[in-house]
Amino acid sequence: MPDSLNIGHLSTMYHTSFILMGTDWLEKTDIKANWSLFGGGPAIVRAFEKGEVDMGYVGLPPVMIGIDRGVPIKCVAGGHVEGTVMIASSRFRSLEECQSPQLFFQQFKGLTIACPPGGSIHDVIIRNCIKNAGLDGEITVQNYEWADMIPEGMADGNIEVAVGTPSLAVAAKRFCGAGIGVRIVIPPDKLWPNNPSYGIIASNDLIENSPDVVSRFIEVHDRACSFMRKEPQKAAQIVADKVGVVDSDFVYEVYGVSPKYSAALFDGYIGSTMKFVPVLHELGFISRVLVEEDIFDMRFMDKLV
Repeated sequence: MPDSLNIGHLSTMYHTSFILMGTDWLEKTDIKANWSLFGGGPAIVRAFEKGEVDMGYVGLPPVMIGIDRGVPIKCVAGGHVEGTVMIASSRFRSLEECQSPQLFFQQFKGLTIACPPGGSIHDVIIRNCIKNAGLDGEITVQNYEWADMIPEGMADGNIEVAVGTPSLAVAAKRFCGAGIGVRIVIPPDKLWPNNPSYGIIASNDLIENSPDVVSRFIEVHDRACSFMRKEPQKAAQIVADKVGVVDSDFVYEVYGVSPKYSAALFDGYIGSTMKFVPVLHELGFISRVLVEEDIFDMRFMDKLV
Protein backbone atom coordinates (compact mmCIF):
# COMPACT_ATOMS: atom_id res chain seq x y z
CA MET A 1 0.00 0.00 0.00
CA PRO A 2 1.32 3.50 -0.83
CA ASP A 3 1.94 5.94 2.01
CA SER A 4 -0.90 8.45 2.27
CA LEU A 5 -0.29 12.17 2.87
CA ASN A 6 -2.92 14.82 3.56
CA ILE A 7 -1.47 17.99 2.04
CA GLY A 8 -2.76 21.55 2.36
CA HIS A 9 -2.03 23.83 -0.57
CA LEU A 10 -2.96 27.27 -1.91
CA SER A 11 -4.07 28.50 -5.34
CA THR A 12 -0.57 29.96 -5.85
CA MET A 13 0.52 28.69 -9.25
CA TYR A 14 4.28 28.83 -8.69
CA HIS A 15 4.12 26.38 -5.80
CA THR A 16 5.25 22.89 -6.76
CA SER A 17 1.87 21.53 -5.64
CA PHE A 18 0.43 22.01 -9.12
CA ILE A 19 3.40 20.29 -10.77
CA LEU A 20 3.01 17.33 -8.43
CA MET A 21 -0.77 17.21 -8.97
CA GLY A 22 -0.23 17.30 -12.73
CA THR A 23 2.38 14.51 -12.90
CA ASP A 24 2.85 11.00 -11.56
CA TRP A 25 6.07 11.87 -9.76
CA LEU A 26 4.68 11.33 -6.25
CA GLU A 27 2.96 8.07 -7.19
CA LYS A 28 6.28 6.75 -8.49
CA THR A 29 7.76 7.27 -5.02
CA ASP A 30 4.84 5.31 -3.54
CA ILE A 31 3.11 8.35 -2.01
CA LYS A 32 -0.64 8.88 -2.36
CA ALA A 33 -1.40 12.57 -1.89
CA ASN A 34 -4.79 13.82 -0.71
CA TRP A 35 -4.80 17.50 -1.68
CA SER A 36 -6.91 20.15 0.11
CA LEU A 37 -7.17 23.75 -1.15
CA PHE A 38 -7.12 26.60 1.40
CA GLY A 39 -7.58 30.36 1.07
CA GLY A 40 -4.34 31.31 2.85
CA GLY A 41 -1.43 30.09 4.95
CA PRO A 42 -3.11 30.82 8.32
CA ALA A 43 -5.97 28.47 7.38
CA ILE A 44 -3.49 25.66 6.67
CA VAL A 45 -1.84 26.25 10.05
CA ARG A 46 -5.28 25.93 11.69
CA ALA A 47 -5.76 22.66 9.79
CA PHE A 48 -2.45 21.41 11.21
CA GLU A 49 -3.72 22.37 14.66
CA LYS A 50 -6.81 20.20 14.13
CA GLY A 51 -4.77 17.29 12.74
CA GLU A 52 -6.43 17.61 9.32
CA VAL A 53 -3.21 17.85 7.29
CA ASP A 54 0.22 16.22 7.57
CA MET A 55 2.06 18.58 5.27
CA GLY A 56 1.46 22.02 3.77
CA TYR A 57 2.65 24.83 1.51
CA VAL A 58 2.81 27.89 3.77
CA GLY A 59 4.66 31.20 4.04
CA LEU A 60 6.89 31.19 7.12
CA PRO A 61 5.27 33.98 9.20
CA PRO A 62 1.95 32.09 9.62
CA VAL A 63 3.99 29.02 10.55
CA MET A 64 5.87 31.01 13.19
CA ILE A 65 2.61 32.37 14.59
CA GLY A 66 1.29 28.81 14.83
CA ILE A 67 4.45 27.51 16.49
CA ASP A 68 4.22 30.30 19.05
CA ARG A 69 0.75 29.15 20.05
CA GLY A 70 1.82 25.51 20.26
CA VAL A 71 0.99 24.02 16.85
CA PRO A 72 3.42 21.07 16.45
CA ILE A 73 4.94 21.82 13.03
CA LYS A 74 8.34 22.52 11.45
CA CYS A 75 9.64 23.82 8.14
CA VAL A 76 11.50 20.94 6.44
CA ALA A 77 12.28 22.52 3.03
CA GLY A 78 12.16 25.82 1.20
CA GLY A 79 10.29 26.51 -2.01
CA HIS A 80 10.46 30.14 -3.08
CA VAL A 81 11.61 33.54 -1.86
CA GLU A 82 10.33 37.06 -2.56
CA GLY A 83 6.73 36.17 -3.30
CA THR A 84 5.14 39.46 -2.22
CA VAL A 85 4.61 42.32 -4.66
CA MET A 86 2.68 45.58 -4.43
CA ILE A 87 0.39 46.63 -7.26
CA ALA A 88 -1.62 49.80 -7.82
CA SER A 89 -3.48 51.77 -10.45
CA SER A 90 -1.39 53.93 -12.75
CA ARG A 91 -2.27 57.16 -10.89
CA PHE A 92 0.20 56.14 -8.18
CA ARG A 93 3.97 56.45 -8.47
CA SER A 94 6.28 53.48 -8.01
CA LEU A 95 8.79 53.15 -5.19
CA GLU A 96 11.57 53.84 -7.69
CA GLU A 97 9.86 57.01 -8.88
CA CYS A 98 9.37 58.22 -5.30
CA GLN A 99 12.97 57.39 -4.31
CA SER A 100 12.07 56.71 -0.67
CA PRO A 101 9.60 54.41 1.16
CA GLN A 102 8.26 57.33 3.21
CA LEU A 103 7.35 59.40 0.12
CA PHE A 104 5.96 56.31 -1.60
CA PHE A 105 3.59 55.34 1.22
CA GLN A 106 2.49 58.97 1.74
CA GLN A 107 0.46 58.49 -1.46
CA PHE A 108 -1.84 56.06 0.31
CA LYS A 109 -2.75 58.14 3.38
CA GLY A 110 -6.47 57.73 4.04
CA LEU A 111 -6.71 54.80 1.60
CA THR A 112 -7.10 51.05 2.00
CA ILE A 113 -4.59 48.43 0.82
CA ALA A 114 -6.10 45.06 -0.08
CA CYS A 115 -4.19 42.06 1.21
CA PRO A 116 -4.47 38.27 1.64
CA PRO A 117 -5.55 36.91 5.08
CA GLY A 118 -4.44 38.43 8.37
CA GLY A 119 -1.24 36.83 9.61
CA SER A 120 -0.15 35.84 6.09
CA ILE A 121 3.36 36.78 5.00
CA HIS A 122 1.89 39.53 2.79
CA ASP A 123 -0.07 40.95 5.73
CA VAL A 124 2.97 41.03 8.02
CA ILE A 125 5.18 42.65 5.36
CA ILE A 126 2.75 45.44 4.44
CA ARG A 127 1.90 46.26 8.07
CA ASN A 128 5.61 46.49 8.83
CA CYS A 129 6.13 48.78 5.81
CA ILE A 130 3.31 51.09 6.94
CA LYS A 131 4.70 51.19 10.48
CA ASN A 132 8.24 51.95 9.25
CA ALA A 133 6.86 54.77 7.11
CA GLY A 134 5.32 56.32 10.24
CA LEU A 135 1.79 55.92 8.89
CA ASP A 136 0.20 53.60 11.47
CA GLY A 137 -3.50 54.43 11.67
CA GLU A 138 -3.39 56.50 8.48
CA ILE A 139 -3.45 53.61 5.99
CA THR A 140 -5.92 50.76 6.38
CA VAL A 141 -5.13 47.14 5.47
CA GLN A 142 -8.17 45.12 4.43
CA ASN A 143 -7.64 41.36 4.54
CA TYR A 144 -9.36 38.94 2.19
CA GLU A 145 -9.72 35.30 3.26
CA TRP A 146 -9.53 34.36 -0.42
CA ALA A 147 -6.94 36.53 -2.18
CA ASP A 148 -8.41 35.54 -5.55
CA MET A 149 -11.15 38.11 -4.84
CA ILE A 150 -8.66 41.00 -5.03
CA PRO A 151 -8.17 41.11 -8.85
CA GLU A 152 -11.96 41.15 -9.27
CA GLY A 153 -12.18 44.10 -6.87
CA MET A 154 -9.53 45.95 -8.87
CA ALA A 155 -11.36 45.28 -12.12
CA ASP A 156 -14.58 46.64 -10.56
CA GLY A 157 -12.76 49.78 -9.39
CA ASN A 158 -13.34 49.01 -5.71
CA ILE A 159 -9.63 48.40 -5.01
CA GLU A 160 -6.81 50.68 -6.20
CA VAL A 161 -3.82 49.22 -4.35
CA ALA A 162 -2.99 45.73 -3.11
CA VAL A 163 -0.21 43.41 -1.99
CA GLY A 164 -0.01 39.72 -2.72
CA THR A 165 1.63 37.07 -4.83
CA PRO A 166 3.05 37.38 -8.37
CA SER A 167 -0.02 35.37 -9.45
CA LEU A 168 -2.25 38.09 -8.04
CA ALA A 169 -0.25 40.79 -9.83
CA VAL A 170 -0.52 39.08 -13.22
CA ALA A 171 -4.22 38.32 -12.71
CA ALA A 172 -4.98 41.93 -11.72
CA LYS A 173 -3.21 43.28 -14.80
CA ARG A 174 -5.19 40.90 -17.03
CA PHE A 175 -8.52 41.50 -15.27
CA CYS A 176 -8.17 45.27 -15.49
CA GLY A 177 -6.87 45.41 -19.03
CA ALA A 178 -6.13 48.91 -20.25
CA GLY A 179 -8.69 50.42 -17.86
CA ILE A 180 -7.04 51.65 -14.66
CA GLY A 181 -3.63 50.43 -15.81
CA VAL A 182 -2.62 48.22 -12.88
CA ARG A 183 1.14 47.81 -12.54
CA ILE A 184 3.72 46.59 -10.04
CA VAL A 185 4.79 49.57 -7.90
CA ILE A 186 7.15 47.65 -5.59
CA PRO A 187 8.86 44.58 -7.10
CA PRO A 188 9.30 41.47 -4.91
CA ASP A 189 13.00 41.96 -4.21
CA LYS A 190 12.40 45.46 -2.78
CA LEU A 191 9.69 44.73 -0.21
CA TRP A 192 11.66 42.22 1.90
CA PRO A 193 14.74 40.60 0.31
CA ASN A 194 14.77 36.79 0.43
CA ASN A 195 11.45 36.71 2.29
CA PRO A 196 10.35 33.06 2.73
CA SER A 197 7.20 33.21 0.62
CA TYR A 198 6.60 29.52 1.21
CA GLY A 199 8.22 26.43 2.57
CA ILE A 200 7.24 22.80 2.99
CA ILE A 201 5.77 22.42 6.46
CA ALA A 202 5.34 19.04 8.17
CA SER A 203 3.66 17.99 11.38
CA ASN A 204 6.01 16.88 14.13
CA ASP A 205 4.15 13.58 14.19
CA LEU A 206 4.94 12.95 10.51
CA ILE A 207 8.56 13.99 10.99
CA GLU A 208 9.13 11.68 13.94
CA ASN A 209 7.08 8.67 12.85
CA SER A 210 7.44 8.72 9.05
CA PRO A 211 10.75 10.43 8.22
CA ASP A 212 11.16 8.32 5.09
CA VAL A 213 7.88 9.70 3.69
CA VAL A 214 9.06 13.26 4.38
CA SER A 215 12.37 12.54 2.63
CA ARG A 216 10.68 11.07 -0.44
CA PHE A 217 8.28 14.00 -0.72
CA ILE A 218 11.09 16.53 -0.44
CA GLU A 219 13.09 14.76 -3.16
CA VAL A 220 10.15 15.13 -5.55
CA HIS A 221 9.50 18.70 -4.45
CA ASP A 222 13.17 19.53 -5.11
CA ARG A 223 12.88 17.97 -8.57
CA ALA A 224 9.81 20.14 -9.29
CA CYS A 225 11.60 23.34 -8.15
CA SER A 226 14.49 22.52 -10.48
CA PHE A 227 12.06 21.77 -13.33
CA MET A 228 10.40 25.19 -12.89
CA ARG A 229 13.79 26.93 -13.05
CA LYS A 230 15.24 24.98 -15.95
CA GLU A 231 12.17 24.31 -18.10
CA PRO A 232 9.64 27.00 -17.15
CA GLN A 233 7.60 26.74 -20.35
CA LYS A 234 7.06 23.00 -19.92
CA ALA A 235 6.28 23.49 -16.23
CA ALA A 236 3.83 26.29 -17.08
CA GLN A 237 1.98 24.04 -19.49
CA ILE A 238 1.56 21.32 -16.83
CA VAL A 239 0.21 23.86 -14.35
CA ALA A 240 -2.14 25.44 -16.90
CA ASP A 241 -3.50 22.03 -17.86
CA LYS A 242 -4.08 21.20 -14.20
CA VAL A 243 -5.65 24.51 -13.19
CA GLY A 244 -7.81 24.72 -16.28
CA VAL A 245 -8.79 28.40 -16.01
CA VAL A 246 -5.57 30.04 -17.25
CA ASP A 247 -3.28 29.47 -20.21
CA SER A 248 0.39 28.55 -20.08
CA ASP A 249 1.40 32.11 -21.02
CA PHE A 250 -0.24 33.33 -17.80
CA VAL A 251 1.69 30.83 -15.67
CA TYR A 252 4.93 31.55 -17.52
CA GLU A 253 4.47 35.29 -16.86
CA VAL A 254 3.89 34.53 -13.16
CA TYR A 255 7.13 32.53 -13.05
CA GLY A 256 9.01 35.51 -14.44
CA VAL A 257 7.81 38.06 -11.86
CA SER A 258 9.81 36.40 -9.07
CA PRO A 259 11.87 33.47 -10.40
CA LYS A 260 13.69 32.35 -7.23
CA TYR A 261 12.49 28.74 -6.86
CA SER A 262 14.48 26.38 -4.66
CA ALA A 263 13.85 23.68 -2.07
CA ALA A 264 17.07 24.65 -0.29
CA LEU A 265 17.05 26.08 3.22
CA PHE A 266 19.91 28.41 2.34
CA ASP A 267 21.38 31.01 4.67
CA GLY A 268 19.46 33.89 3.07
CA TYR A 269 16.15 32.06 3.47
CA ILE A 270 16.77 31.28 7.13
CA GLY A 271 18.24 34.71 7.89
CA SER A 272 15.28 36.49 6.30
CA THR A 273 12.89 34.27 8.24
CA MET A 274 14.56 35.14 11.53
CA LYS A 275 14.23 38.87 10.74
CA PHE A 276 10.47 38.36 10.98
CA VAL A 277 10.75 37.35 14.66
CA PRO A 278 11.08 40.86 16.17
CA VAL A 279 8.55 42.23 13.68
CA LEU A 280 5.97 39.56 14.54
CA HIS A 281 6.60 40.17 18.23
CA GLU A 282 6.31 43.95 17.91
CA LEU A 283 3.12 43.68 15.85
CA GLY A 284 1.64 41.36 18.49
CA PHE A 285 1.48 38.23 16.34
CA ILE A 286 3.75 36.17 18.63
CA SER A 287 4.32 36.25 22.38
CA ARG A 288 7.94 35.07 22.57
CA VAL A 289 11.20 35.24 20.66
CA LEU A 290 11.54 32.16 18.48
CA VAL A 291 14.91 30.66 17.55
CA GLU A 292 15.90 28.69 14.43
CA GLU A 293 15.43 25.34 16.15
CA ASP A 294 11.79 26.24 16.92
CA ILE A 295 11.04 26.75 13.23
CA PHE A 296 13.29 24.51 11.13
CA ASP A 297 14.15 20.82 10.98
CA MET A 298 17.22 20.74 8.76
CA ARG A 299 17.89 17.00 8.71
CA PHE A 300 16.01 16.26 5.47
CA MET A 301 17.59 18.97 3.34
CA ASP A 302 21.00 18.22 4.87
CA LYS A 303 20.58 14.63 3.72
CA LEU A 304 19.41 15.68 0.24
CA VAL A 305 22.41 17.96 -0.27
